[in-house]
Amino acid sequence: MSDPTTPDSSSSGTEPGVANNLQATRMQTVVAVGVLLTAAALALGAIDIPSNAGYSGVGPNFLPWLVAGVLALCGGVLLWEARLGGFRAMEEPNDAARADKPAFVWVSAGLLLNAALITTVGFILSCTLCYVLAVQGLRRAAGQDAGSLRTWAVDGVTGVLISAPVYWTFTQFLAINLPGLTQTGWL
Repeated sequence: MSDPTTPDSSSSGTEPGVANNLQATRMQTVVAVGVLLTAAALALGAIDIPSNAGYSGVGPNFLPWLVAGVLALCGGVLLWEARLGGFRAMEEPNDAARADKPAFVWVSAGLLLNAALITTVGFILSCTLCYVLAVQGLRRAAGQDAGSLRTWAVDGVTGVLISAPVYWTFTQFLAINLPGLTQTGWL
């Protein structure tokens, strides 16, 4: 068994791990540039937000600028790491060579259905559905049992136990309107 970082004597003098490392470094650089471009897009959007400071001395554009700045800092660190040897020679998790597309579809479906249904079925039910579908995707990606009725029920109850207090905190204590099923503010 040969070490992937040392030259293989049977080859033409090239290192077997070099091509994979170069491709990984390129892809990591693409991710870093993507994060930097996202930060730039957020900053561009924050330009249009007025900066009138309220009673706290912080205007409505403070948070978007803060997020854009922190994201740009993270993108810079990612780019620095990618260009100076990669993300420290990351190993593939659970021996998967590629992304788990079915898990991505489950999580994406949860997010998209949440966005589509939040005004019709309310915050609690749409966020519960989002949670259940996202957890199904993650369970399937990890190779765990995801198809049993008990698993679906536990995930559903957990989703309600997370989304209901969030809804009540926003509507009852912070007086922020979120879509609900009733006009009472409790569902």
